[in-house]
Amino acid sequence: MDEAKDPQPELERAVQENPDDARAIVALANHYWLTGHGPEAVGDLASRAIAADPQNRAGWHLWALSESDPRQRVARWQQVSARFPSDDLAKANLADNAASLAGAEHDYEAVDLAIFTYRELRANATAADQKAALDKAISTLEKWKF
Repeated sequence: MDEAKDPQPELERAVQENPDDARAIVALANHYWLTGHGPEAVGDLASRAIAADPQNRAGWHLWALSESDPRQRVARWQQVSARFPSDDLAKANLADNAASLAGAEHDYEAVDLAIFTYRELRANATAADQKAALDKAISTLEKWKF
């Protein structure tokens, strides 16, 4: 396959031929995200993937990622984290988005959510650099004053 060839037509064809194939839908949604098709198109595809396979974490991740409103995006990451409690990537996104929301809106509840979630990640961290990064994030957030 030519590396310069755009995979979009093949991905769209796969979804058209298999409209309930969550993996195909996620592949197209991911391609759309990476090529700048916008959050609405990605969110619609992610919702279709979730409906086709509620256990498809990639669909849930794209669904949360595609939310434009920061507060609603945090709420979506909370839903994904609750649905998949061992999904550290979802937790990291929840914590990062909560910290961003806290900074933008001077929201202490969002700071607390970020700290709580980073602590959850810290409790499961095994690599020294991971632990150090999480310790630094927690320490920094604990000092925030608005």
